[in-house]
Amino acid sequence: MRYDIAMSETFLITGPDNPSATILLAHGAGAPMDSKSMTAAAGALAASGFRVARFEFAYMAARRTSDARKPPPKAETLIPEYREAVKALANSGPLIIGGKSMGGRVASMVADDLYEQGSIFGLLCLGYPFHPPGKPQQLRTAHLKNLRTPALICQGTRDEFGTREEVSTYSLSSTISVLWLEDGDHDLAPRKKISGFSVADHLATMAARAKAWADESCLR
Repeated sequence: MRYDIAMSETFLITGPDNPSATILLAHGAGAPMDSKSMTAAAGALAASGFRVARFEFAYMAARRTSDARKPPPKAETLIPEYREAVKALANSGPLIIGGKSMGGRVASMVADDLYEQGSIFGLLCLGYPFHPPGKPQQLRTAHLKNLRTPALICQGTRDEFGTREEVSTYSLSSTISVLWLEDGDHDLAPRKKISGFSVADHLATMAARAKAWADESCLR
């Protein structure tokens, strides 16, 4: 693992130098790119042969040098920063974009334009925030109904941002595949005593599915 600097963006790179594809991952609203869950997910994806490039939005990066903790901005306002990160990786070979929670949501907002331009090959969301916790009526799915980009959403069945029962009632594009991880929470983590699975088990399943999905749907 190493830090690389490209253009004006700082990326945390995990994985081989000559991968079949690079996955650009943005963090969630409250935790940085090197959080425990992001690091574990990046490691699992790298073990499956991907090169993973994590980056931080400016508000999160600012927390590293300031005691002030401004609340996360609206997801829509982060779109320009995500586009700049994609641009900085333009020469990295086949690119799949995505992220954890809010990061994946922002990626989903820019995916179709970038896909049609040939800049990306797919979208990978880890714990998509279908709605705020406790507010199932405030859906964040309007743009997912007609998504044209091949997409894989990896979701825990008890994710408070969208359970399997809730998501089964949504109208989602046929380009979206959903991997359900039994008893997983918003970090895809299960309760081992209840489910029989560990976090490592679920992350390995996620990464294997992501590799198969990428090979079949994105990189043909």
